[in-house]
Amino acid sequence: MNIALSAHGNAMIHQVNRSARLQVRVAAKTTEAQDIAGFELVDWSGEDLPAFTAGSHVDVFMANGLVRQYSLRNNPSERHRYRLGVLRDQQGAGGSIFMHDMLKSGDVIEISHPRNAFPLNEQASSSLLLAGGIGVTPILSMAHRLSALGQDFALHYCARNLDRMAFRAELETGPFKTQVHFHLDDGPPEQKLSIAELLQSSPKGTHLYVCGPRGFMDAVIGEAERSWPKETIHREYFGKIADVGSSDDRPFAVQIASTGQVFAVPAGESVVSVLGTNGIEIPVSCEQGICGTCVTRVLAGLPDHRDLYLTDAEHAANDLMTPCCSRALSEIVVLDL
Repeated sequence: MNIALSAHGNAMIHQVNRSARLQVRVAAKTTEAQDIAGFELVDWSGEDLPAFTAGSHVDVFMANGLVRQYSLRNNPSERHRYRLGVLRDQQGAGGSIFMHDMLKSGDVIEISHPRNAFPLNEQASSSLLLAGGIGVTPILSMAHRLSALGQDFALHYCARNLDRMAFRAELETGPFKTQVHFHLDDGPPEQKLSIAELLQSSPKGTHLYVCGPRGFMDAVIGEAERSWPKETIHREYFGKIADVGSSDDRPFAVQIASTGQVFAVPAGESVVSVLGTNGIEIPVSCEQGICGTCVTRVLAGLPDHRDLYLTDAEHAANDLMTPCCSRALSEIVVLDL
């Protein structure tokens, strides 16, 4: 995964288990496609790794000080390894470049315990898995799990061309190969994906899982929302999301519940930035409201939600916010810090 950017799932408050880290060794580093590297991580002492569920991701703590999230793409039944896929992003902040250029086989790094903000409904009568580019990483894990359960599903994988189609050999030869469909931007017309036709032909009650670039996801989700029940549509964003903020920022204040301190948050500056300047650190990763690392409990006040991580129900409850990008509609918000 290029950074796991979830839009749905239970919020995980940053104070919980944030200090718990795993030491893992890079057992293998491979080239999986153009600009995509694969990493196999094992426990540095040879023990089993913590169990995970399909759709999970881990935080990777890098030697350059960055923290980035990457999806686990392997079968959740595997406890001896975690497998990642990382897209090199030349325009990013340096996380993927570190993974590609600096990390090598044999290195020992620290990661978090697996977390899941993109869970699979294993009781669904059927599942439709749609992946665009590097978004195939959590989708692969879901396919492994559904196959092991003997559940009905189909996987559609879209890429620019064959050179950019990662994990193709695994998909073409794996236990669910007959349920995999490939779609290339430079392929023949009959091979290209028709989102509308695919969604319309899916059995009633099917759950949809989609992950990939923003444009791809917008097209799929927009079409699905025309007729699919909202609770059957699941998504996870990858890469940078533009326009998370707003041009109509207004100043407000934030109060720290444990000390009573109040800090002014001016227009154009985030809560995380203001608090950091005053010695109050909130862990962050994407800083765009899409990874969930900074989610913090709100004790009073009304947040101005600008994230793509919390669910609609969590937005409506107004007791959580992402201080990396969200602001306040009230004059002050009180944070559980």
